[in-house]
Amino acid sequence: MPKISNKGAQMPPSPIRKLVPFAEQAKKNGIKIYHLNIGQPDIETPDTMLNAVKNISLKVIEYSHSAGIESYRKKLTTYYKKFNIDLDYTDLIITTGGSEAIEIAMMSCLDPGDEIIIPEPYYANYNGFSTQADVKVTPVFSSIESGFALPPINEFEKVITPKTKGIMICNPSNPTGHLYTQEELESLRKLVIKYDLWLFADEVYREFCYDNKEYFSIMHLKGIEQNVVMLDSISKRYSACGARIGAFISKNKEVMATALKFAQARLSPPTFGQIAGEAAIDTPPSYFEKV
Repeated sequence: MPKISNKGAQMPPSPIRKLVPFAEQAKKNGIKIYHLNIGQPDIETPDTMLNAVKNISLKVIEYSHSAGIESYRKKLTTYYKKFNIDLDYTDLIITTGGSEAIEIAMMSCLDPGDEIIIPEPYYANYNGFSTQADVKVTPVFSSIESGFALPPINEFEKVITPKTKGIMICNPSNPTGHLYTQEELESLRKLVIKYDLWLFADEVYREFCYDNKEYFSIMHLKGIEQNVVMLDSISKRYSACGARIGAFISKNKEVMATALKFAQARLSPPTFGQIAGEAAIDTPPSYFEKV
């Protein structure tokens, strides 16, 4: 019998979903399970999105542009403008969830064998995405004692090698909840300039900032606009995980052209999800206040 690929053997299963068989068995034993293992909000999806899907009058569900429906990309720029992020719609590629945005980022910017530094604890699926892209994740430890603040820059420098090509953060962080400050991100900016690195930021949780702390995006950093790739998703923002809509965002035109080739290979992102995502931008502030 033929053997599976080495990459397939190395591909890590989801450590979160490993818990599912135990939960299922516990339920059969009459035990109540509180599902904290999967990041699925128990919050209703906004009516703006649901009504948009219910009222679709399309006669043909055709391929959209590989970069996403133009009207959606243009409307998304108005959403980011609320956070003082100034974008042209051509700076965005709509993806099949934030997951595909991360995969495309790694494949567009990193070669097999390259290394990417990620502060840990980090989102477990980063391991899977890096395995798919043949990229090695090098962790730097962040401590609960400091509220999972960004590790000191010298800790990053200790693990930088000739193969190090990028740094990835999640801001606010999944799973720690830490919101990186402007000062922390400025320190990364200096590191990116010093070693000519990519800086990737998974910023899907920007609405979830507490204690009057202010969200600061990597898109606000000056002087490294060509090194920056922001990754986004509507899954948690609108409790719409199943819509599978994300975004790949950069002002680097070469990166965008490269990413588009990967987007073209998968043809187009989900049409229904994009329609729902475009409608979601009209969700009133009261929804987020309740959340």
